[in-house]
Amino acid sequence: MTTEGDEPAVAPDAAASGEKSEKLLKREAEKAAKKAAKDAAKASKAAAAEQRSRGQNAVVSVQCSTTPPVELEACSGTRDWYPEEFRLQRWLYEKFRATARATGFEEYDAPVLERQELYKRKAGEEITQQMYAFVDQDGVEVTLRPEMTPTLARMVLGRAQSMMLPLKWFSIPQCWRFETTQRGRKREHYQWNMDIIGCKSVSAETELLFAVCEFFKSIGITSADVGIKVNSRKVMASVLDSYGITAEKFAPVCIVMDKLDKIGADAVKAELVDTQGLPAETAAKIVECLACKTVSDLEALCGEGADQTGIDELKRLFELAEDYGYGDWLIFDASVVRGLAYYTGIVFEGFDRAGELRAICGGGRYDRLLSLYGAVTEVPACGFGFGDCVIVELLKDKGLLPELPKSIEFVVAAFNEGMQGKAMKAASMIRAGGSDVDMLLEPKKKVASTFDYANRIGARYIVFVAPQEWENDMVRIKDLRADYTDKDEEKQLDVKLSDLGRVSEVLAAHAAAIGAANKMGGMAV
Repeated sequence: MTTEGDEPAVAPDAAASGEKSEKLLKREAEKAAKKAAKDAAKASKAAAAEQRSRGQNAVVSVQCSTTPPVELEACSGTRDWYPEEFRLQRWLYEKFRATARATGFEEYDAPVLERQELYKRKAGEEITQQMYAFVDQDGVEVTLRPEMTPTLARMVLGRAQSMMLPLKWFSIPQCWRFETTQRGRKREHYQWNMDIIGCKSVSAETELLFAVCEFFKSIGITSADVGIKVNSRKVMASVLDSYGITAEKFAPVCIVMDKLDKIGADAVKAELVDTQGLPAETAAKIVECLACKTVSDLEALCGEGADQTGIDELKRLFELAEDYGYGDWLIFDASVVRGLAYYTGIVFEGFDRAGELRAICGGGRYDRLLSLYGAVTEVPACGFGFGDCVIVELLKDKGLLPELPKSIEFVVAAFNEGMQGKAMKAASMIRAGGSDVDMLLEPKKKVASTFDYANRIGARYIVFVAPQEWENDMVRIKDLRADYTDKDEEKQLDVKLSDLGRVSEVLAAHAAAIGAANKMGGMAV
């Protein structure tokens, strides 16, 4: 009989049995843990083997901290160019270059760092407020260039005595402006520039506009997608002069006029009155001029107030554009005056007819710019700038972005580690013949993994360097993209080491022979 709080009596045999059971459980638990660890290791090994069989062992993942010690995002308004994006950039810039070369222009470049004084031409220009400006350790006021035209002027004047005019130059400079980032507008961008120095006639503008239209056509854009608005600063200067606007007021007034598409007619009139101090009547007349849609309309509205030379230049430009075959791209628009102060004649802007994007490109004549930097006499000049950001957005909207997968002609793979040096020798011999070669840095244990790697990098041919073929002074090459046969054995060829310098020629002859034989066989059947 027990009472509350007493421990129950336990027989000695039962106690011994309980102690033995506890030890047994502990041993079983340890055994189970060992088995689980062994099973996990086995599963891990099997998974690794499966990955290797699929060629996935070449993929290395980098695990990044959720709180990295540095900011990993690019600075606001700038871009990182990962390989797939860089392929698009190279494609676009080669289109720029091809158009420029086809029209007889030479490429040039200059440092991205310039003196601030180069851009401080006129007080009040927006661009001077957007510069990435600082004082360097020599005490010089410098800036990352916001545009290229002043640099061009500096370079031309730097060799003024040896330059034979006209010059036809182009560049694709990196430019910087501290402004609001939005679609199609970055703080850092590249800009295709084409300029003609030393030609007085509108033939220069006609040639530049031809290049713009040819570039658009080369990337699949038509005149139904894009138009080019044309006007004359010379004409607008004469009109504004007839309204009592002085030469000093002309540039800041043009900056306001250039905002018509962005802020509307009423806002432009209000700004002309409030910020430029113009009478309301004058502001209204200016906006009325900006609404003109043909050269004849502007001529009729302004009468003797319009510079007749400028009117004649506009008419001649439209005539030459028709002769050149791109008249359907051009539209007269009196509201286009361009914001920069140095324009003196015809100005133009490319625009998206759908109205989704900002100006695609722009330019014009700037005959007095070189005089600001030291030219003793006026040097005729005109050109345009074409940003890379907006055109990419346009291509996206039109579904015209090209597919640019990673690709290479050859990948060379060693049979094993012992053949790695031989494989590198083969790769060197193929490269010496002018072909692009990706050297597989670590031999795969399975052939399937090598094929997977070759497919992932977009290789056309895979070159196997194995002991048996090497002893016979040969390597085996397989065509991974063959369209001349369905038979696997016909897609590969053993090629002599002495022929690796002309391997593309050897493989092309093999493909032609197999294709011809299969065609004859098909005809016989």
